[in-house]
Amino acid sequence: MFDKKDASRGRPAQGKSSSAADRASTATTPARAGPGSTAVIGRSIKIDGTLSGDEDLRIEGYVSGTIRLPNHCLTIGKEGRVKADVYTKSMMIEGEVSGDLISSESVSIRTTAKISGNILAARVSLEEGAHFKGSIDMDPKSIERALVKREVKRVASDPGGSERAKPATLTNVKSTPTETGAAQQAAGDKKL
Repeated sequence: MFDKKDASRGRPAQGKSSSAADRASTATTPARAGPGSTAVIGRSIKIDGTLSGDEDLRIEGYVSGTIRLPNHCLTIGKEGRVKADVYTKSMMIEGEVSGDLISSESVSIRTTAKISGNILAARVSLEEGAHFKGSIDMDPKSIERALVKREVKRVASDPGGSERAKPATLTNVKSTPTETGAAQQAAGDKKL
């Protein structure tokens, strides 16, 4: 396999690399749904408001407000600047983030990342050299409460929202008729 010459270039054929560094890099990168399924916000793009979608997203520009990708992966590239609360399935951060990060699966923080905010996720990896100021909560109940709290806020701000956008975890939520929305909100704030 390595003795053969690449006929088109006259060089030895390259074998598939499987070094430990390559495997480690691949293992911490969020999974993709398929080829071409990642949207990109370029360096010159600035977005203020609520950002949501049904595909993976890479941010190299500036986003402020709220990011909602409950069933998808978010990558904040080295040039990315985010000032928002973020709700995703998984995320990898190489750039700057100011806001809370809530993920149903994992958050991977790379060496170049600068984060100011709290993280709620089932799994968190933090590389040496990354800047982080905040707290990390990996308790499944805390994650569930945060996702429910986010969904309650989303439904309150968009009463005509579609069923498809609601996370499946809300089927387990029960409320008592004696609790008001303000009481539920206050209870949710105390737990986080």
